[in-house]
Amino acid sequence: MSQVDLSKYDIIWACQSDQIFGPWFKGKPSWQPWLVFLKHLFGLIASPRELAEIQLRTGRLPEKRHRYNEAWLVVGRRGGKSFILAVIAVYLTFFVDWKKHLAPGEFGTIVIVAADKKQARVILRYIKGLVNGIKFFRQEKMRETQGLIEFPKQRLAIEIFTTSFRATRGYTIVAALLDEVAFWRSDETMNPDEEIINAIRPGMATMPGAMLLAASSPYAKRGVLYKHFNDYLGKDEQDIMIWHADTKAMNPAISQVFLDRQYERDPLKAAAEYGAQFRADIEDFISEKVVDALIQKGVFQRPYGASNTYAAFADPSGGSSDSFTVAIGHVEDGDRILDVLMEWRAPFQPEEVVKECSDTLKEYRVSKVRGDHYAGNWPKERFRKNGIIYEPCEQRKSDLYRDALPLLNTGVVQLLDSVKMKTQICSLERKQSRGGKFMIDHPPGGQDDLANAALGLFATMTVSIVDYTEADFLIGQSLMGLETPMGAVGKM
Repeated sequence: MSQVDLSKYDIIWACQSDQIFGPWFKGKPSWQPWLVFLKHLFGLIASPRELAEIQLRTGRLPEKRHRYNEAWLVVGRRGGKSFILAVIAVYLTFFVDWKKHLAPGEFGTIVIVAADKKQARVILRYIKGLVNGIKFFRQEKMRETQGLIEFPKQRLAIEIFTTSFRATRGYTIVAALLDEVAFWRSDETMNPDEEIINAIRPGMATMPGAMLLAASSPYAKRGVLYKHFNDYLGKDEQDIMIWHADTKAMNPAISQVFLDRQYERDPLKAAAEYGAQFRADIEDFISEKVVDALIQKGVFQRPYGASNTYAAFADPSGGSSDSFTVAIGHVEDGDRILDVLMEWRAPFQPEEVVKECSDTLKEYRVSKVRGDHYAGNWPKERFRKNGIIYEPCEQRKSDLYRDALPLLNTGVVQLLDSVKMKTQICSLERKQSRGGKFMIDHPPGGQDDLANAALGLFATMTVSIVDYTEADFLIGQSLMGLETPMGAVGKM
């Protein structure tokens, strides 16, 4: 086998060979739908029955055979997407000669991009399992570090990335495997999927036959996955392939009882996750254009003003996962103005964060801070020890967002220049619950700690400003036996 020129063999041969992928595919009918997909992707001969399946999944008449360089797989969860991407990656590594397109000393790279490293490692583990499980591949020298596998003989590397468009720049890319692209989130940009793909494409330009493969269960009707689905499904003249299939279609072995149970629990969610249908019940909370108009460019914090009366809102965290955030602001000429926005990212010691936060609140002569009532009693006690009254907010987070929305839309809000805050606000979603009630929250995998602090402040500020009196401030200081401090400038 070691003397065989593998470049002569196609991926279906590899999947049927007992010496390559055969042990995972032969005699296992549940993988048959994926073999049909691979035939279409690589432009191989398909039977009449398979052609009918291809037409069903792509919406096209598969009369002409050709290898696709770009494919978008809109497939339900547990359908086998990640394993098939791993099979393709191994095939491209050992069966395609990329060296002739590389400069001396240059390596080609197969990039795996996912929402986080944990998700990206799923495909990487499949790849390592395939390489280690096939005797022919085991004899190839392999160098492995965290998140990276190198094959010196092939002059090829396989590397995982998270959703940062900067990380993928400068690579010579032979294949890009984009996992669960509908759920990518980033604090750097509102559109990480678009930014990353735009960064990847130039790296593929010098590699004839380079492939871009994006696989995901669908989510909301937005982002590059939905755009490609809408633009290319069923379009015969386009050179980009869309493969659309529910979980059962691609994995016939999955339990129907399991699927039925998911639909009973949450029909809308199950229809997306397992039925591969984009959700029509999810809407954007607010447009990016509206938020941009409210941001004071170049203003990252406003100093204390003696003529202002300040209010504050906190989104506490225990320090293990979520951020601890606080917003301070005031009302001026009818506008609700955000003056300070603070964040402590996990991990941290809650006692230290509350102390630092309280010091800044005192600098703005704030004695009472409202906050998330889900945090429990611990914020009350810790803030009290630092001379600050913590008052749990009666409104739920979703209600705070709802109440803040008209303020944003009417332009009576002034925001600080924070990309992360802006991204979180613009990423908020309005979705319908099982009971028919609409809720507002961050998307799966997203965060809203800064958004919660800022919008919670605006939603409660009218009441808060009235309540925050000089007497309250002095009472807060008496809790600690302190004299009234006279701070002027807050902390970033």
